[in-house]
Formats: sequence, C-alpha cells, structure tokens
Amino acid sequence: MHDVPIFDRFAPVYDLFLPGTDAAPLAAGLELAERPVQRVLDLGGGTGRAGRAVSPETIIFDASRPMLEQARENGFETVRGDARSIPLPAESVDAVVSVDALHHLPSIEAVLGEVHRILRPGGVFVLRDFDPTTIRGRGLALGERLVGFESTFVSASSISAALEAAGFTVQTLETGFVYTMVGRVDSP
Repeated sequence: MHDVPIFDRFAPVYDLFLPGTDAAPLAAGLELAERPVQRVLDLGGGTGRAGRAVSPETIIFDASRPMLEQARENGFETVRGDARSIPLPAESVDAVVSVDALHHLPSIEAVLGEVHRILRPGGVFVLRDFDPTTIRGRGLALGERLVGFESTFVSASSISAALEAAGFTVQTLETGFVYTMVGRVDSP
C-alpha cells in the first residue's frame, strides 16, 4: 500500500505516459474460463487500461482514489479498497484480470486468496506481470525502486506455485520479461 501515494500523484497524467494494454493475451486467458465471462474485475486497475482491453463493463478495483476518478471519467464502474480484503461477495465475478499491478500489492498470498474467493466456479484469474529473473525485469525493478516504489516482483515460476497453493489450476500462456498466467477455479 506504500505505492498508492505515488499513483495518487501520477493519476492525472497516467494514461498519457503509459501505452494501452495488449488485448490478445487477456482474451486468450479469458477463453480458458469454463463459464461465460460477463462480470470482470480489473485488480489494481488504476485508470482502466486493462479494462479498456477487456470490456467497457469491467469493474476497476484499486486503492488509489485519484486513479479511480480517472477510471470513472473513462466510463468504468469502480470499487476502492485493499486487495487483501476485496469488498465483493464470494463467487461474484466470472474473471479477474491484473496487468502490471501484482508487484505493487502487499501480501500476494492474501491477494490470491481473495481473488479465489470472489471468482465463481469455472472463472479465471488472468495475470500479466514482469519477471524479475530476466535482465529487463531486474532493470524495471531497480527503476521502480529509484522512483520510490516498494514493488515486490515475483518470478513466473514463483507466481505459478503461489497460484497453485491458493487453489487455482494454473496454465502458463507466456514467459519472459512479461509473463501471462491463468489460474482457474475448478467447478465442483
């Protein structure tokens, strides 16, 4: 949660400096759901960059009030809170996406538990983040530290193990500097 003040300050210009999200990996992950995907939550969604790549009906969840104000201006429904205790009922969404956000969240294990709790059976968690074991990943981690972020980057293999430990069935779609993992909540 220490990164939130930085995002609060950057919110008005965030979309000007960061490129849009590639929709193809998110779509590929969402296709692995074993249920119709209608209600999607963008975890750490900020201004709605990933939401724009998924669906205009995506709910943007973030801890930064100014980032969510920008998301609302972009036409999204928003929910503010701590990812360790997402204020949604159990089994209330079909999919969760998270792009370039997990490394900013505290207690990844608690966050994964919450994502598992709010997903309906057959739903998926599509996660895209940066691997700190790559050269570019180490550079990004250093760069974020230099600007004041307290980011905790997790390797693709570590996040795969953490997803499995949280009860997900895991599929790796992409590895390298950027990785894409899909965790599915299996139907009973």
